[in-house]
Amino acid sequence: MTTLLILIVLVLVAIAIWQMTKIFELSKLKTVDSQVATDKDNKYNGYLLFAFLIFIYGITIFSFYKYTKVLLPEAASAHGADYDYLLLVSFIIIFFVQTLTQALLHYFGYKYRGEKGKKALFFADNDRLEFIWTIIPVIVLAGLILWGLYTWTNIMDINDEDDPLIVELYAQQFNWTARYGGTDNVLGSANVRMIDIDKANVLGLDESDPNASDDVIVKELHLPVGRKVNFKMRSQDVLHSAYMPHFRAQMNCVPGMTTEFSFTPTITTTEMRMNPDVVAKVKRTNKIRAERAANGEDNSDPWEFDYILLCNKICGKSHYNMQMKIIVESEEDYNTWIESQQTFSQTMASMQ
Repeated sequence: MTTLLILIVLVLVAIAIWQMTKIFELSKLKTVDSQVATDKDNKYNGYLLFAFLIFIYGITIFSFYKYTKVLLPEAASAHGADYDYLLLVSFIIIFFVQTLTQALLHYFGYKYRGEKGKKALFFADNDRLEFIWTIIPVIVLAGLILWGLYTWTNIMDINDEDDPLIVELYAQQFNWTARYGGTDNVLGSANVRMIDIDKANVLGLDESDPNASDDVIVKELHLPVGRKVNFKMRSQDVLHSAYMPHFRAQMNCVPGMTTEFSFTPTITTTEMRMNPDVVAKVKRTNKIRAERAANGEDNSDPWEFDYILLCNKICGKSHYNMQMKIIVESEEDYNTWIESQQTFSQTMASMQ
């Protein structure tokens, strides 16, 4: 595939150079008539229009065939299905309109190409036609916007109903840290000015706040399936973006303020690993890793699917590597895990 793309680029560069030489040649000609397109030129350009039409449809079909396998699997959050459906409808409308308009554009470009003795008809205006091509896009776009606003409102309905788990995601160049509210499910107050690396207070928690004593600070995010999670997000340095693609969740982490996002995980990590699309992706990835290992490029350790938290804002030279593993598990397994973690007060005590 890479070789084919390189060849296409080289051909296009060659065509561009050839066209530039023609421009230079034309600039040296003194006669004006030599720059007027002939019937042969117009016919030739008409055929090129059709060739380009076939090309863009061909590359579109090829892309659907080749790359749909790398799309995300089914959404693993309660709101994800609505999000995906809205996106699918938007893409269908865009694809239909693009296919129709491009076909008409290229067809009319050829059918009504310039020919000697043919005069073009000119209409100053056509109220009916202008009304049609204005009102249809207005109705479609208004429908999509209203639907999108409704979906966005539902997704961003962050509240304390259903006893949500409170989790803070703390971003800094170039890693993530998660903080749980502990047994009282209340996060202690924090400020970047209180950060003290020597005392292991890496998030700047207020040691005098009783709610902070039982907070749990970890480098691996665990979430109980079926329970709503309210995320509080902070940034220590620059603008980051907490992106959890499998949950269709993303929110900016802004220095100096706390942003929020909420969702309910619906599929555990173990269940997602049995998803046919995920299984196929794991097999492809492990095959590629094995091939690279055979060439001495990488190890061949088998890769297994995991949910992941990424940064989706370019935040510096190691932005690409800013990620954290997410594990979705049963409520029982989550409780066992959280009970095995040290609280903030225990960590501070061990440092003294």
